[in-house]
Amino acid sequence: MTGDQSDVFSRLKGMLPSRWFGTPTDPVPLVDAVLTGLSTSLAFIYSLYLYAKQQTRISTATDGWLDMIAADFFGPAGLSRKTGQSDASYRNAIKVTLLREKATRNAIIKTLVSLTGRTPTIIEPQRPADTGAYGAPNSGYGVAGSYGSLSLPYQAFVIAYRPHSSTGIASVAGYGISTGGYGQASQAEYASMSMVTGGVADSDIYAAVAAVKPEGTTIWTTISN
Repeated sequence: MTGDQSDVFSRLKGMLPSRWFGTPTDPVPLVDAVLTGLSTSLAFIYSLYLYAKQQTRISTATDGWLDMIAADFFGPAGLSRKTGQSDASYRNAIKVTLLREKATRNAIIKTLVSLTGRTPTIIEPQRPADTGAYGAPNSGYGVAGSYGSLSLPYQAFVIAYRPHSSTGIASVAGYGISTGGYGQASQAEYASMSMVTGGVADSDIYAAVAAVKPEGTTIWTTISN
């Protein structure tokens, strides 16, 4: 393989005069020992170069470099890696967040659907499609539509909905479950909400709305099940 120890060794030995040291395949113990040491070091340097090259692009970056990329684009607390989240999943989240639509009503809807899997309810007090209008067919007192107000410019009300379920608790089947085993996955034990990993917290929902809302607007957000 290009750049590995055997490849570098053969390249180095191929540069030596064959009249003095023989062909690259001829065993020369002392020379081979020196070249083996050199080729091992150079192969490590080459692998380090390949690794460093990967970290210069979001599509190939790995490990903590992805976290640094996210912090660079979105700030230290803008898009943190979730507990146990893989590089592939986190990379996709970075790309989606970086390129997602922003500063529109549709941006809020798409962001919350992506985060929670549920479509939010959005009411703009100055939008007749949300509030209805006197004599309009899309509204009825206590039946359809919401109260509107011309005195609330650049404001909207968002009802976001929590996901139907979280990802659960790693390695735990649940107390009394037949598949559970003592001290091993999937073990049976009492569980609490504090043990749940991978779920969407309310703070994630608030942060998502704040990240894509238009500047200069006020978005009143409530969260419901």
